[in-house]
Amino acid sequence: MGCEGFLEKSDETVKQFIDLMEEAGANCIDLYSPNPDMRSALGKALAGRREKFVLQGHLCTVWKNGQYERSRDMADVKKGFEDLLERLGTRHLDIGMIHYIDSLSEWESVKNGPVMEYALELKKAGTITAIGLSSHNPEASLAAVRTGLIDVLLFSINPCYDLQPANENLELLWDEKSYEKPLVNMEPLRQELYETCQRLGVGITVMKAFGGGDLLSEELSPAGKALTPYQCLHYALSRPGVACVMAGARSPEDLKQSLAYEDASDEERDYAEAFASFPKISWKGHCMYCGHCAPCPKGIDVASVTKFLNLCRAQGEIPETVREHYALLSHTASECVQCGACEKRCPFQVPVIKNMEEAAKVFGK
Repeated sequence: MGCEGFLEKSDETVKQFIDLMEEAGANCIDLYSPNPDMRSALGKALAGRREKFVLQGHLCTVWKNGQYERSRDMADVKKGFEDLLERLGTRHLDIGMIHYIDSLSEWESVKNGPVMEYALELKKAGTITAIGLSSHNPEASLAAVRTGLIDVLLFSINPCYDLQPANENLELLWDEKSYEKPLVNMEPLRQELYETCQRLGVGITVMKAFGGGDLLSEELSPAGKALTPYQCLHYALSRPGVACVMAGARSPEDLKQSLAYEDASDEERDYAEAFASFPKISWKGHCMYCGHCAPCPKGIDVASVTKFLNLCRAQGEIPETVREHYALLSHTASECVQCGACEKRCPFQVPVIKNMEEAAKVFGK
C-alpha cells in the first residue's frame, strides 16, 4: 500500500484501510509523505497491531510551511525521522528508505556523507532492520545496489517506464514525447538492475505499477491501450528481484480491487496478449516470463530456465545461487526435444529452442 491513499483521510477511513489490509494479509506500507496528520492517523490505526505490518519509512522527507520537502540537512532528517516514529507509536521500522535519489552524483554524495552514516547507525542500533533507497533512475539504482549498502530498492516498474533509458529527469517517464517513436523491448540497464537485485538478494518494492493510473486508461496510457490492475500487478511481480508492489489506492474500493488480484484467475492476470497488441510498443523477441510457452511435453519450466539464463548473461558468469536454483528444477533445458510447441504459443516470438540450447551448454546436465 502506498501512503497517498491515507492523505487527507479521516481517522476512520485510515483505520478502514488497515482493517482491509490485515484481513487480506497485505502487510507492507510505504511512508514517503511527512504529512503529520497522515502519520498520526496511521499510528492510531496501527495501535495494537504494529508488528503485523512491514513499515517502509523514508529518511530525508520533512514537513515545512505546511508542505512536503526533501532535505539532506541532518538536523531536518533526524527530526523528520523521529517525528515519524513518534506519530506511528513505534521505536522500530522494518525499512529505512533513503528518499529520492535520481542521479549518480547525488548517490555518491549520499553514500559518502552523513545521510548514509545516519542510516547505518540506525541499522546497527536496531531502529531499522534494512536500509532502502528510492529512485526512478536505473543507473543510480544499479550503482547503489552494487555497493552492498542497500537492502531494499523502491523503484518504478511498469511496461511503459521499462522501455525508457536512464535519465535524471523523471518527468520524461510519462512525457508523451518519450513515446512518439515506436519503442522496442526493455531498456537493457533496467533489465540488468532487476537481475542484479535478484542475484544480490536486494528486494525491490515497486512504485508506479499503474503509472499513476495512466496505464489503466486507453486515453492516457503511453502504450495506447489500457491495462487492468491485475495485469499491471502481475507484470511487476514477475520481474526479477521484485518482493512486493506498493499499490496506489485512493479509496477502500480501490484497495479491494488490488487485493482481489490474489484470487484472480490466470486469464485475468495474463498480460501477454495485451502487450503483444500494443500499437506503440513491441516486445518481439523478449521473454516476458508470462508462461504462455507452457506446458512443455518434457515438463521444462521454460520461463524459469530463461530467467536463470538471462541472469547469467547479465553477469557474464554463472552465479552460485543461480546454479543452485537451476539444479533444483524438476526438468532442465538439456531435456528439450526441440518440438517447437513453446515457440508456437509465445506471443513475443522468443527463440525458445535457441535459449534452451544455450542454457544446456551454460548449466550442463
